[in-house]
Amino acid sequence: MRRTARLPISVALAALLAMPAFAQHQGHDAGAMPLPDASAERGLGTLTFPTSTRVPQAQAAFERGMRWLHLFEYEQAQAAFLEAQRLDPGFALAYWGESMTYTNGIWRMDDVDGGRKALAKLGPTPAARAAKAPTAREKAFLDTGERLSGPGTLDERLAGFLASATALAQAWPDDDEAQLLRALALLGADPKGRNDTNYAESAKLSRAVLTRNPRHAGAAHYLIHAVDDPAHAAEGLDAARTLEDIGPASAHAQHMTSHIFFALGRWDDAIAANREANRIDEQARAAAKSLPVRCGHTYDWIQYAYYQAGRVREARQTLADCIHDMGAVLAKMVMKTEIPAEAITMHQFELGDSLLGLHATALVEGGKDGTRDAAYRVDTGGNGRFGARDVFARGYVAALNADYAGAKDLLAQLRATAAQPVAANEYDPHLGETLGVQADMLEALIDAGEGRMDAAIARVREAAKRNDAIPFQFGPPMTVKPPHELAGELLLRQGKPAEALAEFDASMKTAPNRAQTLLGRANALKAMGDTAGADKAFAQLAAQWHAADAKLPPELGTR
Repeated sequence: MRRTARLPISVALAALLAMPAFAQHQGHDAGAMPLPDASAERGLGTLTFPTSTRVPQAQAAFERGMRWLHLFEYEQAQAAFLEAQRLDPGFALAYWGESMTYTNGIWRMDDVDGGRKALAKLGPTPAARAAKAPTAREKAFLDTGERLSGPGTLDERLAGFLASATALAQAWPDDDEAQLLRALALLGADPKGRNDTNYAESAKLSRAVLTRNPRHAGAAHYLIHAVDDPAHAAEGLDAARTLEDIGPASAHAQHMTSHIFFALGRWDDAIAANREANRIDEQARAAAKSLPVRCGHTYDWIQYAYYQAGRVREARQTLADCIHDMGAVLAKMVMKTEIPAEAITMHQFELGDSLLGLHATALVEGGKDGTRDAAYRVDTGGNGRFGARDVFARGYVAALNADYAGAKDLLAQLRATAAQPVAANEYDPHLGETLGVQADMLEALIDAGEGRMDAAIARVREAAKRNDAIPFQFGPPMTVKPPHELAGELLLRQGKPAEALAEFDASMKTAPNRAQTLLGRANALKAMGDTAGADKAFAQLAAQWHAADAKLPPELGTR
């Protein structure tokens, strides 16, 4: 998974770039004003969140903010919560809602100062703020925000958030919004990433809310997050279709459906989902007369999906578009003197992180043909250890083309980078482990090229074992080249197709329907003399490449 550790940006930067971000309640508090369903804004699903405000327009703005918040569309959510505060300055939950837009445990996104400032507008201390929440239920919701924006490290605050959200959910078991807040807290609670126990409980909570309110976009969103690994993704397919239908106003909602499609290897669906997300984002930028920014999370995903579908021309265009827009946007930002330097640095990191991923994917997917792309050097200086992904990819291409001296130089760079201390902006807690896996894969390729095949296979198998121990990370493989796939390819070189087939099958468990793995399986079956199995495997890849512009492998061309 490639995530962007994005913090809310300054007002000036937001104005320049116009960056769209990426429940039914059954029990009312005593004295809560009965209000109509505030779901007038189309394309975000429906929910009901009763509060004690006596200003109907403030309630409507608050519920609009909640719908955006559930979809992680933080700029829009902030605007709605600020509107609710303006309409009813004493509306405690409007300040809580704003505070919730500054931290996201799943993304490791944290602007704790922003959250604290939002709460401070309500009152100077937690006690003073709690006194302005009229009901026990509203005080309990407010407490979750106090924990998330309180003292301590991010991990400590996320643990406190989960504890508070759990108490809230237990006290109001029929309150869908309380249940979903706990579902969200569970997803981000473990600093190591995916926690099977937490994710299973989050899925259970989200599924229950979605059953009661099939139009709750937040419930569908959290359920997708909870099951977006290959072992569970089938459980989220209905939620993905639901979110696709009820969230047409949200770019992130449309992208989120592809979490399920990736985990199931449904590349046509994944491409369609991210194309729609990009269309929404680009439309918003055009309306704001801002520059296009065709880099980022959804572009990383669609490029990978294009390659798996054999649509190489579109995949290469995705990289070219990011290179173009990154230069244009950063040049424009530098000329705007009102934009703080730290905002420019942050945005440069984000665009650079995406460009690194796009370039590395292009190199690995191109294989021996990636020499021309490898000549293009991405500036990795501002992205710390994340830049080593590109070093691995260039080394991979060098090794495939028998440039072992060049591959060894890049291997030394890769190992040196992996040994560097963890940086503050490293959103991936397993980056060091992943870089170690990549270094061993590159060394295995060098070993194989220089005739040390047994050592190469042993090394890459050990790398695959270590990679398997890292919690599953959704989306394009963080290793860029799955190590089990590489092990299978080396075993085929060594004339061991049965062992190679086992490695390809292992790779399919975490990277379903990856094109290079499918081709490897087909070739292994063919080498084993399993004609029927090989024909079936080749046919599967041919069907997956039904819209391909890439040259089909020779084995497919004869079928």
